Amino acid sequence: MTGEQIPGGAATPPHKPYVPAESLVPEIGLAPVAIGAILGIIFGASSLYLVLKVGMTVSASIPIAVLSITLFRVIKPIIGRNATILENNIVQTTGSAGESIAFGVGVTMPALLILGYNLEVLRVMLVAVLGGLLGVLMMIPLRRVFIVKQHGRLVYPEGVACADVLIVGEKGGSSAATVFGGFGLAFIYQFMMMTLKMWKDVPSRMLHFFRGDGSTLFSFKGAAVALEATPTLLGVGYVIGPRIACIMVGGGIMASWVLLPLIIQFGEHINEPVYPGAVPISQMKLKDVFDNYVLYIGAGAVAAGGIISMIQSLPTIFGSIKAGLGDLASKGRGGAASASRLDRDISMKIVIVGCLALVIAIYLAPMLNVDHPLEALMIVFFGFLFVTVSARLTGEIGSSSNPISGMTVATLLLTCLIFVAVGWTGPSYRLTALSIAAIVCIACSNGGTVAQCLKTGYIVGATPRHQQVSILVGALTSALVIGVTLLLLNDSSTVYSKNNLPTDRIDVSTLDAKSKERVMGHYAANDTNEYLVLQARVGQLPGVLPGKYLVDEQGKICYLADPGINGKLESHDDGTKVTKYNAPKAALMSFIVDGILTQNLPWDLVLLGVSISIVLELAGIPSLPFAVGVYLPLYASTPIFVGGMVRFFADKIAKRSAAESEMSPGVLLSSGYIAGGSIAGIICAVFAAFATDLSKKIELGERVFGEAASSNWLPLIPFGILVVTLLLVGMTKNHESAKA
Repeated sequence: MTGEQIPGGAATPPHKPYVPAESLVPEIGLAPVAIGAILGIIFGASSLYLVLKVGMTVSASIPIAVLSITLFRVIKPIIGRNATILENNIVQTTGSAGESIAFGVGVTMPALLILGYNLEVLRVMLVAVLGGLLGVLMMIPLRRVFIVKQHGRLVYPEGVACADVLIVGEKGGSSAATVFGGFGLAFIYQFMMMTLKMWKDVPSRMLHFFRGDGSTLFSFKGAAVALEATPTLLGVGYVIGPRIACIMVGGGIMASWVLLPLIIQFGEHINEPVYPGAVPISQMKLKDVFDNYVLYIGAGAVAAGGIISMIQSLPTIFGSIKAGLGDLASKGRGGAASASRLDRDISMKIVIVGCLALVIAIYLAPMLNVDHPLEALMIVFFGFLFVTVSARLTGEIGSSSNPISGMTVATLLLTCLIFVAVGWTGPSYRLTALSIAAIVCIACSNGGTVAQCLKTGYIVGATPRHQQVSILVGALTSALVIGVTLLLLNDSSTVYSKNNLPTDRIDVSTLDAKSKERVMGHYAANDTNEYLVLQARVGQLPGVLPGKYLVDEQGKICYLADPGINGKLESHDDGTKVTKYNAPKAALMSFIVDGILTQNLPWDLVLLGVSISIVLELAGIPSLPFAVGVYLPLYASTPIFVGGMVRFFADKIAKRSAAESEMSPGVLLSSGYIAGGSIAGIICAVFAAFATDLSKKIELGERVFGEAASSNWLPLIPFGILVVTLLLVGMTKNHESAKA
């Protein structure tokens, strides 16, 4: 293979894969694909948990590669030999699909709840499967464009790092112990906190300033400091680094120490409700003020940040499209394909037939509400456009920094504007617009991951066709399970409440008599009646706040069904706490759909958020992470900030370069923290919802620590142990590395 010419006349050296083309070693098989699928499901579930909590995920390729090397060593007596580097590569390729599909599902599908639709498992699974497979198939003809022809120009940093891990594992390494240790420590910590209730999960304190004698000097009304003491968010902060972590917590401080106090300071003197609130601000709790006002400001900031990041990427986007189409055309004129093992892709006939079959399935699926050829055409056009862009951007800045949410915002904006132009503004078109955006989002998210995995394979000498087949399997298995996981998380944290319900009777003739539901949760045992469902929207019914209600045949509202995702009630009527998921990116998608198609948003608040993002960009500060910090409660940003600061000091003490920092033991331990804490969080939430009596019996916190179990200082001790452990591990020297 000859060197490739790059602009300026320089040529890259000839590519020499770790496993030469003429070498025939075991690669694809039942064991590596099955292990990869299982790891993909695990990391997909943990990534879904993460994106619902803070709106972001981290790449799963490296921890999956590390775990694959270790697992194959464990099962060596069963298979009778060591796994090859290509088999480990198949495992990480198969498993990587879970994280990318989880991100696409997590930033789009929960918007259904906000828009007044139910989360149906078939709908979520279908969108995940169709988007995941479409992303893989659309990336296949782009492999030579981005991976081979631009080998010296597109770096794919995480793909190269993953190849480095695989090569080190082939030669022998001990990094897997770090990941497993982090996983175990985080899992035990999360179980003790969430299930055994040994300490509070969110210690918080209002900001008061005291005199020397202990009396209050003055209070910072409406301001509080809080910390969600979880290993998951601590690990995220370490992985994303100090700069983004600081910007994000800056957004949280803006919301909690500036916007909230301002709203309370001026609002408490107003006796009438201020839209979109339904009661005067003086009668609201701190969380109610946040939900009714700051949330919309944060949503506006996130929307503007996503759009600005997309606009900033336009030169790269147009360059990617031009280069991709030009290289595809030249490939079509280039004659016969090489017979080399390293150049074998899935047949283009299969790719074309597969894409057509997926589009037909989208068109025929009634639950997606895509019933017009123009809508199907939009999925194909936006899908291929943004898969191309995603593959290119992943090569330049890495998959963790790839602005998938910005591309999704662009898709949703363009889709809604097209709908308005042709007069499609009815309620059903909100579901259609969201379905189109969700499939495109999952496709471009998975497309970038496929490109990254193919880069890893290109370095280690994998067969592209085998990788493409394995990631198709991984996408299918992960998509099927992620839908169930999403519903489990939502159902386990849904609160059915009888408190403070509207007293006005509802006209039951306006409700769907065929769509009835039973109450779940704490009231399910004593109430087996079926109820009509009312999805109330902002301003739809006087005196009825937006939300889902269960109504009897006489029109009486009997229950409020507050969802686990983006819900507002943090405890059941008996006082039992539940874990809620803020899903910031999903809320953004719902705001865009509502704002354009129904024009039913508090635009003053939204535009205030837009203005914040514009000011930040003019000051040279990335607006999107700051905007996410504004949207999320401060307690979600503070552990991320702590993790970022730990990485800053660890790298300073160890005197690491930026490249060395990406492969440090601290990053591996953080990956274990993220996976272990997330998986434990899912298990504990489901256990608390479906084994209520048993979960109460094993709450040991008050029996062991007494009143201290509910104090704000006790959680700082176990969380401090996690922080110190991460700092000490982060300060140690990197495991042996190798250049591809």
